[in-house]
Amino acid sequence: MGTGSTGEDAGRDLGSPTADRGGATLPEDLLPVVAPRPIADVEPTIYDVARVAGVAASTVSRALSKPGRVSFKTAERVRQVAEDLGYRSGRLERVVSTRGSGMLAMIVADIANPVFFGMIRGAERTATENGFTLLVVETQESEQTEQDAATRLATVADGTILGSSRLSDAAIRALAKDKPLVLLNRTVGEVASVMSDNVQAIKKATEYLIGLGHTSICYLAGPVASWADGMRWRGLREAGLELDLHVRRLGPFLPTIRGGAAAAEAWLPRPSTAVIAYNDLMAIGFMQAVTAAGRRVPADVSVVGFDNIVDAVLVEPHLSTIAAPLVSIGSTAVAHLLRSHSALPAAYRQPVMLPAKLIVRDSTGPRRP
Repeated sequence: MGTGSTGEDAGRDLGSPTADRGGATLPEDLLPVVAPRPIADVEPTIYDVARVAGVAASTVSRALSKPGRVSFKTAERVRQVAEDLGYRSGRLERVVSTRGSGMLAMIVADIANPVFFGMIRGAERTATENGFTLLVVETQESEQTEQDAATRLATVADGTILGSSRLSDAAIRALAKDKPLVLLNRTVGEVASVMSDNVQAIKKATEYLIGLGHTSICYLAGPVASWADGMRWRGLREAGLELDLHVRRLGPFLPTIRGGAAAAEAWLPRPSTAVIAYNDLMAIGFMQAVTAAGRRVPADVSVVGFDNIVDAVLVEPHLSTIAAPLVSIGSTAVAHLLRSHSALPAAYRQPVMLPAKLIVRDSTGPRRP
């Protein structure tokens, strides 16, 4: 999900349904390398404590800031050594804990995916307007990388935005206990979130395809850990039951053009007359692959994507897509973070739902008799 990437162009709008940390520290290789010095001459450092306690500097930081993350014996030893040496935690940690760092963090799965451009732009704009700096980190779809990044950033950022998180619900709740956190396009109980109404939007797209005479739709699924993918498939299944439509699912596939080409290979032996892809990149890869295989879009298969990235109008035929308000999602997430300290807890945790809409272009058309 996207900077200057929302292909807001000609295309017909068919409706706008509305509904509505764990205390790790900066990694050791980012901390200044300080050789041990005589304790009597200078203020002791984290490295002095680590040397005397016989542990790593990162363990010292965890033991002092979040003792529950190390054993009781280790925490007590580090605390005692720090007390004996007269060690006080570093300036950055003191600033963050008392006045705030003036920085917010945004973690995204794939910074090369245009869907994140608009979200980043909206978040950065609102952060800057309120005197904050936005840090953006990419995880390359890795759950472990996301966990590590979120834990480390929690020590320097006043709040975190998780875009299309691949973490478990339990891991997200643990992060949210330490610092304000907002999820994008996902809900987890007791955690604030901002999302577009994908379920209603995909139902609107299904109604449109039925109006064109289509009786079967194939969904090209995205990453297995994607909450948004599950919601999109749920919306299509519900629409199938409500409208007496045959739907099926292929995947999961990578949310990329290459993933769309792989989906096309799986689709060709048993084609449907219409396809809805997890995102626009997959839809574009799918169209390119089926065209290369001799099929025509939309004469042989109508294709709908998700996100309305700028590439949707750079391909032929222009891609019909479900447009999420990407800039607004990012902006709203930052505003939500900034209100988190003053808002009533119950109100803060209520999901914020923004409308999505179907943009009709040339990749969809009537089913052939």
